[in-house]
Amino acid sequence: AAHGARKMEDYGRFLALLASTLLVGFVSVILSLVWVFHYREGLSWDGGLGEFNWHPVLIITGFVFIQGIAIIVYRLPWTWKCSKLLMKFIHAGLNTIAMILAIVSMVAVFDYHNAKNIPNMYSLHSWIGLTALICYCLQLFLGFAVFLLPFAPVHLRAVLMPIHVYSGLTIFAAVIATALMGITEKLIFSLRNPPYTAFPPEATLVNCLGVLLVVFGSLILWMASRPHWKRPLEENTKVLRPVGGTPEGTEVESTMTNSSNADKSDLRIGAEAARKQNLKFDEAGQRSTM
Repeated sequence: AAHGARKMEDYGRFLALLASTLLVGFVSVILSLVWVFHYREGLSWDGGLGEFNWHPVLIITGFVFIQGIAIIVYRLPWTWKCSKLLMKFIHAGLNTIAMILAIVSMVAVFDYHNAKNIPNMYSLHSWIGLTALICYCLQLFLGFAVFLLPFAPVHLRAVLMPIHVYSGLTIFAAVIATALMGITEKLIFSLRNPPYTAFPPEATLVNCLGVLLVVFGSLILWMASRPHWKRPLEENTKVLRPVGGTPEGTEVESTMTNSSNADKSDLRIGAEAARKQNLKFDEAGQRSTM
């Protein structure tokens, strides 16, 4: 009973965190729209300032908010009953949407710069931003090829999974850092009268937007890095055993079947050990290829 209560409390904590994250992300998107419509020239696609404004709006909506959701989608406990393959498609789909929005936002900037004869790619913001986008496209392409299509061998998936996770989180963090640089640059360039140093209302609004992006990023990284919110692996074991009857599969199987007469704490240790043993098979996404 105590264990059940602890699980419920943990679930409640996860839900509270998820709700806060979604709220902060949503408010960030709203603030970016308030910024461009209330203080800037709105949105258009005519080579003018309204075209540039697509850049912050689409980056915050796609590259920050949607990418953040894509990162934690496996962590949602009510999806643990869904097939791993379905969750992979959702993960890949959200990342694809984020990528398309990010690409459109880049096109908007280059288009605007070229129309106004402003040089491209001179700032640190542009260097890291474009690098992040290129890495993101590669990450997505490799993710599709290795984890979604059924051709990659299991051991390759097992080797690449930690790299995939690390790269994804690093790119996400780099995107937020780049957004902060971009916001600062934009305010310094465009706040002339009164200047940024006079702290006009627009500066307050956009500084707050930057703070929210940091909070959003921190919450996503926290949720993504808690091991106990990881999608559980036990349900995979039954599928794993027939694949060449690996000792991993059978060991987990026996841990589960003898549970009735095992001491509860032993069972938990056993399940944990089995889970660790089974890790490389699960991370290889065995289930999705069946």
